[in-house]
Amino acid sequence: MLKVEGLNAGYGAVNILWDISFTLKDGEIIAILGSNGAGKTTMVRAVTGMLRPGSGSIVFNGEEMTKKNSRAILNSGIVQVPEGRQLFTDMTVLENLQMGAFNKETKAHFQDNLKKCYQWFPKLEERAKQAAGTLSGGEQQMVAVARALIGEPKLLILDEPSLGLAPNIVDDILHVASTLVKNDGISVLLVEQDITKALAAADRGYVIENGRIALEGTAAELQANEHVKKAYLGI
Repeated sequence: MLKVEGLNAGYGAVNILWDISFTLKDGEIIAILGSNGAGKTTMVRAVTGMLRPGSGSIVFNGEEMTKKNSRAILNSGIVQVPEGRQLFTDMTVLENLQMGAFNKETKAHFQDNLKKCYQWFPKLEERAKQAAGTLSGGEQQMVAVARALIGEPKLLILDEPSLGLAPNIVDDILHVASTLVKNDGISVLLVEQDITKALAAADRGYVIENGRIALEGTAAELQANEHVKKAYLGI
């Protein structure tokens, strides 16, 4: 589904990513792991078209995406839940969810997808007319995930979904992601600092250090890796 090869990207004269390569298959959850400042968000920005790579290739469902803009990439089925949620805080929950229906197809399916979102996150139906900025952090993250799912993603990117949230809320969100992979064929790219949570949900993972892929393997292999244990798990 997604194949990234030799990706180099940065800001101005400062390069952040160095020859990043990874793959994601249909119906798979992969985790991009690493500490703050490792280059994870820069990688997400490159994949979603928010940052033009210096070199390399990003292929999604057989189509080269490297030179496409964010709207074209969104229309292809790559939908992101951004770090920090980035909701319209003065708008209601429902109005924020409506923003997820960004083209004719998703607007036509909005009511059906809204019902699904309310099934996944029942609190959102209770808060539908409430301003998003008045919700708890966990509820705001639910809105951000639901908004992305209303966009009918083929590939869902979760960028730091655990940031500032209670562990049980993170578990709920990752459970929804896993269910969607199993039942709806959505693939998930999970970008996380919390390696324990990420590897519990993922099939495979890649560890980024200083803008380079340092390790890769199945979730079990990375959990057992001595460097991961010492550097990230505190074991």
